[in-house]
Amino acid sequence: MDVDIISEEENPMLHRTDIRFETTHEEATPSRLSVRDSLAAKLDKASEEVVVHELNTKFGMRKTVGYAKAYDTAEDALDVEQDHMLDRNKIGDEADADAEEA
Repeated sequence: MDVDIISEEENPMLHRTDIRFETTHEEATPSRLSVRDSLAAKLDKASEEVVVHELNTKFGMRKTVGYAKAYDTAEDALDVEQDHMLDRNKIGDEADADAEEA
């Protein structure tokens, strides 16, 4: 999967960068987590610092356009993002799993 960044907009108040991107893929629309990992690698960030909000693929096309937010730290993402977006991006699950085991 090839990820191209269309635009980046700094948002210093929330310690993040808003990103519009386009990905080209061979098979079906890629999963949110695979796009998040590819985008994080492209931005040289940890996966927990990137939250993918939208993925839009037109019928029959091999391109997906999306919107994501890249935070300075994973803690910033946990503080700002809504719970359902954190669940969709599997952020904070490791901490919850450790708390349940204790």
